[in-house]
Amino acid sequence: MTIIVGIIITLICMLGGFMAMGGKVAVIWQPWEYVIILGTALGTFVVANSMKVIKDCGAGVVEAFKQATPKHQDYVEVLALMFTLMRAVRSKSRAEIESLIDAPEASEVFAKAPTVLADKDLTDFICDYMRLLIMGNARTHEIEALMEEEIETIRHDRLKAYHALTTVGDGLPAIGIIAAVLGVTKAMGAISESPEVLGKLIAAALVGTFAGIFFSYSVVAPIATKMKAVREKRLRLYVVVKQSLLAFMNGAIPQVAIEHGRKTISNRERPGIDEVEAATMGATAAAPAAASAA
Repeated sequence: MTIIVGIIITLICMLGGFMAMGGKVAVIWQPWEYVIILGTALGTFVVANSMKVIKDCGAGVVEAFKQATPKHQDYVEVLALMFTLMRAVRSKSRAEIESLIDAPEASEVFAKAPTVLADKDLTDFICDYMRLLIMGNARTHEIEALMEEEIETIRHDRLKAYHALTTVGDGLPAIGIIAAVLGVTKAMGAISESPEVLGKLIAAALVGTFAGIFFSYSVVAPIATKMKAVREKRLRLYVVVKQSLLAFMNGAIPQVAIEHGRKTISNRERPGIDEVEAATMGATAAAPAAASAA
């Protein structure tokens, strides 16, 4: 939503200022200039990137428009899930734990955290390290180094789309110059025409330079920046899991371990202690009920 609002504000101020100076907006409407610029940009984007990155870029743009950052409840779900899993490690057998993490989509524990389950990468991350934890002989510093390396790898993969979009944005001003040169070439072919006709042709050519710069700095670059911000915020969920598990491996009880994870969340989005405690107490109360029903 903020992207749409920002673009609207930009267009109103830009076109409004142009009209206030006596300019005619109709002059800016040069559809073939836009076809040259945007078509060339799209073509170079396809040339430079794999199909996987192209698809991911589309998904990233959608995430940016939706502002798909983790919400308050998402953090609560992750913390409650980690509490339940760590508590299960202390109270259940290895076989029971393996049944939870081998098929998380069929587990009642993960069913209570639908946003986590919907993110396959995050679910796999949690299950993989829980598996290492119950296998035994896991050294905390080695697990920490492995987690940091994996999180950095995930970050690198998720920001490929951002870098691809940024590269297109950086190239748009030059592509705008190409469109302007083509327009000037057309104008020079009509040099014998009247000044009025020649002036319109030159104005149309200059629109190419304007459009290239506008699309670069007012559309593509801001969207790429928003995409990066959204995806980096989503990586915070991995950090919450990492810190909670490391604290648990170092001997902290589940209640204290998830507090380590909670503290890694930004103040603006961090759930309160009481809220997390209520969520974990709900998970604690549900466990005996499930056991008695079985």
